[in-house]
Amino acid sequence: MRKRLYVDFMGNKKWLFILSGVVLAIGIAAIIVRGLTFGIEFRGGTVIYLKDAQKVTTEQVRKALEAADLEGARNANIQPTDEGGYIVRLAEPDADRANAAFAEVVSALKLPVQEKDVTTIGPGWGRNITDKALLALMVSIIAILLYISVRFEYKMSVTAVVALVHDALIVLGIYALSGREITPNTFAALLTILGYSLYDTIVVFHRIRENTQRLVKQSFMRMANDSINQVLVRSINTSLTAIIPMATLFFFGGETLRDFAFALLVGLISGAYSSVAVASPIYAIWKETEPRYQALKKRYGSA
Repeated sequence: MRKRLYVDFMGNKKWLFILSGVVLAIGIAAIIVRGLTFGIEFRGGTVIYLKDAQKVTTEQVRKALEAADLEGARNANIQPTDEGGYIVRLAEPDADRANAAFAEVVSALKLPVQEKDVTTIGPGWGRNITDKALLALMVSIIAILLYISVRFEYKMSVTAVVALVHDALIVLGIYALSGREITPNTFAALLTILGYSLYDTIVVFHRIRENTQRLVKQSFMRMANDSINQVLVRSINTSLTAIIPMATLFFFGGETLRDFAFALLVGLISGAYSSVAVASPIYAIWKETEPRYQALKKRYGSA
């Protein structure tokens, strides 16, 4: 008979919390020390697309930008594309100046004649996008709190949001460590991550609630651990079916899709972990402070 996979999450919750704490500490330190790099969609600036530049180096592109006297040329984000070109992001706020400089840069780099591809975004538009993105994030968290509180209980809603914050901080921390730019795609990915992470957490919480109704000769902690293992294979399968396409998109997709896939890939892995190693243990610890479950713990021990 095939042995069912069983992992003692609750018995090892201390080590799981330490692991999460270390990863979060590194991520938060990176955010504080290195800071987050926001794309021009948020801070304003110019994006220039250069094509057919296989024989041109990043440093040559930077020197051409500086020679064209574009603002922020020295600190420009110059990203190679899979098609043999470059995506250049810099702080130049003047659309006319950016458009005029495009021809200078193409000529200086001796690139083939190409259609002008320059986009300039004002700082006011960037602030508007930032405000809307943060509003969407806050509304999502509040809606999650309300839904889980009504559908299950407030303790589940609070611990679910703790797991979501855990996942978001890990994603942002890795962005800070890697120096990747945060774009509207990143915020879209974060909102998508909230949905995936919440789904995994709800699956576990639903099984815990079902098993709570017939909890008699067992501590709440042990029952919660059994509940996690009852849905563990399902959670692994659903997570992998989402992670594999994102990994493929990250390694083989274009630059725009790669940014979206990177955030989703990190968030999906973190979300799958946090559902069983963060949300569920915190919820079980909290529940065992209630008199009924304290009595069961004294009688049957904990995990």
